[in-house]
Amino acid sequence: MKRYLITGGTGFIGRNITEALLKRHVLIRILDNEFRNPSQVPKNTNVEFIKGDIRDTKTVLNACRGVESIIHLAFINGTKNFYEKPDLVLSVGVKGILNVLDGAKMHNVTELFLASSSEVYQTPQIIPTPEDVPFSIPSLKNPRYSYAGGKIISELLSYHVGRTFLKKVVIFRPHNVYGPNMGKEHVIPELITKILTQKQKRIKLQIQGSGRETRSFIYIDDFTNALLLILKKGKSGEVYNVGTDEEISIARIVKMLEKIADKKINLVKSPSPPGSVIRRCPDIRKIIALGFTPTKSLEEGLKQTYLWYNTHKNAGDNRKK
Repeated sequence: MKRYLITGGTGFIGRNITEALLKRHVLIRILDNEFRNPSQVPKNTNVEFIKGDIRDTKTVLNACRGVESIIHLAFINGTKNFYEKPDLVLSVGVKGILNVLDGAKMHNVTELFLASSSEVYQTPQIIPTPEDVPFSIPSLKNPRYSYAGGKIISELLSYHVGRTFLKKVVIFRPHNVYGPNMGKEHVIPELITKILTQKQKRIKLQIQGSGRETRSFIYIDDFTNALLLILKKGKSGEVYNVGTDEEISIARIVKMLEKIADKKINLVKSPSPPGSVIRRCPDIRKIIALGFTPTKSLEEGLKQTYLWYNTHKNAGDNRKK
């Protein structure tokens, strides 16, 4: 049976790809310090859990022993963390990928699948944005770019170092993955949580920015299916956007949630944090060429996500900050 190491495997994406891979009868080792997701390890005899910090060399080298493939997800996510803990974001990002590469080389791992981010594009000149658009770090002094910087460094190291000894190195860039049980620190769960905490029929909802800002969102089941395709068919040395090409404004998202929640919502605008992106939408032709087709409409995905958070109103309150 093939054995995978999934770093950051107790996170939102990690849990879902673990569950999907288990249906394919593989062995999985998860390495995670449970920084944001305590007690989220799937209960399965084919899952081994190592609690540890991706920055700890000995722990990572040990975790790489006896695995054939690494899915490297471990990173500090959440916009609040980018602004408040840029040193930690960079430390985890850079030390993490260096340790993973050292472990892979030491133990003759053959495959590395690296999770990057749409943040590496910052404010792209082309929308939908293809994978070959240049990286952008507009300012050294803006702490937000700690995340994009760490991802860019990870990509460079994976491509130029990893490919010297690994048979396969593939990079994927998720674009606004959402769904049930993803915590409360991303745009859709934040909006839903704010709606659920107000019992009135007519409510005020504060957002960052004007509401005209756009994103494209991909439901977690569709994302997982896309990632499974990358694991199976992704070509070494290639980069794949993973998302949908449906660009939608935040104000429109709120309108859809207004209907789902059966409330009247008055948007309250506020300044966007420095470095916020006005538009973001990926070109997904490369992942489509592998056989990917999104199946969950945004309306249905939002409905399922809203219903989950409505049922689990206290979910995530025990997560570490």
